[in-house]
Amino acid sequence: MKITVIGPGRWGSLITWYLATRHHDVTLYGQKGTEHIESFLKTRRNSLLTLPDSVEVTTDISLVAPAEVIVISIPSQALQGLFDELKQFDIKNKIFVLCMKGIEISTGRRLSQIAEENLDPSNKIAVWLGPGHVQEFYHGIPNCMVIDSKCDKTKELLVKEFSSNLIRFYYGNDLIGNEIGAAAKNVIGIAAGFLDGIGLSSLKGALMARGTREIARLIASEGGNELSAYGLCHLGDYEATVFSKYSHNRQFGESFVKKEKFESLAEGYYTVQALLKIGEKNKVDLPICEAVYDILFNEEDPVSVLDNLFSRAITNEF
Repeated sequence: MKITVIGPGRWGSLITWYLATRHHDVTLYGQKGTEHIESFLKTRRNSLLTLPDSVEVTTDISLVAPAEVIVISIPSQALQGLFDELKQFDIKNKIFVLCMKGIEISTGRRLSQIAEENLDPSNKIAVWLGPGHVQEFYHGIPNCMVIDSKCDKTKELLVKEFSSNLIRFYYGNDLIGNEIGAAAKNVIGIAAGFLDGIGLSSLKGALMARGTREIARLIASEGGNELSAYGLCHLGDYEATVFSKYSHNRQFGESFVKKEKFESLAEGYYTVQALLKIGEKNKVDLPICEAVYDILFNEEDPVSVLDNLFSRAITNEF
């Protein structure tokens, strides 16, 4: 299978490495002059992994179109801009696989919705979601992930072609729930980092339980299956997001409350804004998301906000 991966960041490069080891013909594309792609062009390496010799590395966006499968792994807020750039090639009859976890702030669109609105109907759209870190996959530590799509044949093809002993894929059956759940877990990751930063890590169990209920309600309000919040897209990704030292969102949250510099991308910073817009539209109570937002954007004291969050009025758990 001929595959182009758009996005040479840590996850895009891992996907490139992984699919090449599955004996696919893989090209990695990145914008000329950016740090990640220039590193691969010069040395075929970044700080985490080395690409197989079989992988073609390019800054020529025209090489994206000939692929059978186009995998996208870029910051979620840049997706519309990428599709604007790809329109010049009139791409048809391809499979687009979205490997990011986010929701567009300005519109509240899920990433598959952005793809649908910008691509010819002959193209199929799928999402690749779930737990795992580059460092662990690259060193042979396995995990489980999910592929979802409105097209069952597309799901079956991708799961067949992408599965291995390193990644066990499940078939998703709730695109709405899986996309919202995957995006929202990054917000929970930031909240977990806040707890670590103020020395209340023991509350992360409660955060996980209440966070899952909160996002389940949000998923249901958008027409998805609230059980998806308990699957691989959300709760199944908590270990990698809420506890792992490799989690950018958790690290960002901890650094934020400690007033330490953190320069890596933390998607939850943007996602929380989009989630609150959806919650307001659907009249869904999102106390954890609101607390994260208040700390990040309203400059409220983290200790006071989190204390108020965990001392809310007593109610039934379910």
